[in-house]
Parts: sequence; C-alpha cells; structure tokens
Amino acid sequence: MTATRPDAGPAVLVTGGSSGLGAAVVAAVAADGGRPLVLDRQPPVEGVDWTECDLADTRAAEAATRHLAEQAGGLDAVVTAAGTDVPGRLADLPGETWDRIVAVDLLATAAVIRAALPFLQTSAGRIVTVASTLGVKAVSDATAYCAAKFGVVGFTRALAAELAGQVGVTLLIPGGMRTAFFDERDPQYKPGPDAILNDPADTAAAIMFALRQPPGCAVREMVVCAEQETSYP
Repeated sequence: MTATRPDAGPAVLVTGGSSGLGAAVVAAVAADGGRPLVLDRQPPVEGVDWTECDLADTRAAEAATRHLAEQAGGLDAVVTAAGTDVPGRLADLPGETWDRIVAVDLLATAAVIRAALPFLQTSAGRIVTVASTLGVKAVSDATAYCAAKFGVVGFTRALAAELAGQVGVTLLIPGGMRTAFFDERDPQYKPGPDAILNDPADTAAAIMFALRQPPGCAVREMVVCAEQETSYP
C-alpha cells in the first residue's frame, strides 16, 4: 500500500476492529506502520481512531465511514471484518434476528464500501471483504449466515469486475477461528473441545499479504483456514 498522506502510514478502515479477526487486522496494520481506523459498537485498543457505529444501520455505517475517511485525510484500504451470527432453524429465529445477521454481514459490507469508494479511487486503494467457508458450502441451521456470506462472495466478485484497474479487490474466505464469535451460542452450536480452529493473527497476515501487493497486481480470492477445516471444501 502507498499512503495517501506522505507524512503518515496507509489509512486502513477495519469494520469490527475491536475484537476477533478485526482486532487482529488492526494489530497487523499498526505493526506494519499503517494507521488502522475502526467502525464498531465497542472501542478498539487504546490509541486507535474509531467511530461508534451499529453496522446494522447501513446509512449510519455510510456516514461513519465518510467521517473517519475525512478525518484521516483519505483511505488506502478497507477490510470488512465485522460479522455476526445466531444459529438456529429458520422457523425458530425471530425475523428481527435473521434480518440483523444479513444486515451486518452483507448489507453493511456494501454500505461501508460504497461510502469509501471515492476515497479509495483517489488513492488507487484496496478492499478486502470477509466472507466465510459457509459462503461456499451451505449447512443446516445457518440460513441467515449462509445467505449473507454467499452474498458477500457474489458481491465481491461483481465488485472486482466493476473496479478492475481502479481499486484492488480481494475476497477472503476464512474458516473458523479462535475468537469470541462462538461464545454466546447455544451449546449445540459451539465448536467442541477438539475443534481445530485457526489463529486470527494468521488470517490477518493473509489479509496483509493482499494489501501489500504492488499496483496492477491483485489477489482476487483467498481461502484461509486450519489445515483440517471441516467446512471446506
């Protein structure tokens, strides 16, 4: 990445940057000399610029993205790491819960990128969207999450075609990671004690690899998971 401002490192907006994969990306960007910017409902680590935002409110997500970008003097990259899920059968999930999963995981991805595009086109920047292995392989009791993540896959592939030669676009398909993502689930939907999960820092390192590509070279898609991941292929 080439920084928009020569007096500062590249500005990288990370959604969901206060925990899980997002926090790992924030740490990796900072360690690489970049300036992480965060959209989240909770504060990130001390010293990181952020704006509080419920990403389920897509118009608010757009406004918050523009605010952070303007405050930073531009954007060099966006990583849409925010995600949520509440597993359950379609008939059992309240409509509001189902809708929120799709809003945070898919609609907010598009909303943040839409607001960031003018800044990224100016900087010839990069986008990394975060789907899931459940964006290419459907399972029971995950209709909202699969619908959203399959949507992220299609959205990103179309976006890559649309922005070719202007903004680099990478689709990340990660497997399960050792994060708090599973903590609030009912016991039957939590990984077992013998589950093999990836370190989010390793997935963040893959994201940094995509962000570091020279102008004209794009990593279009990456699958990053534990070697014995059961949800892929």
